[in-house]
Amino acid sequence: MAIGEVAERFGLATHVLRHWETVGLLRPARDSAGRRRYGEADLVRVAVVLRAKEAGLGLDTIRALTAATGPAARRDILRHEAETLRSRIAAARDSLALVECALGCEHDDLTRCPHYCRQVVPESWDRAAPGAG
Repeated sequence: MAIGEVAERFGLATHVLRHWETVGLLRPARDSAGRRRYGEADLVRVAVVLRAKEAGLGLDTIRALTAATGPAARRDILRHEAETLRSRIAAARDSLALVECALGCEHDDLTRCPHYCRQVVPESWDRAAPGAG
């Protein structure tokens, strides 16, 4: 397949495929005129890159994953990414809790709502700093 056909098939701009080639994610064959020719393995690779991006992985991580030379190396990369995702999920849950708390607040000034302030201000701030006062 030509680059335009691949781009259309996946809903991408051709410059995206060229960029992915530049950063080492794709290696399409070339015809005698130097035009890129994508085979079945290249299409699978594009699908893998797209799915990994949907999962929140960056191009550097995707490149490292696809270049990993064994299951142990891939697992190391994936363990790190799993921990990163867990942290992002926890942060998103905290953000959702804060938004939901604010949604339920009837105060005119949200910053004066004791319940909301408990959600915003870390417990460590409740203790006065030594020498304060």
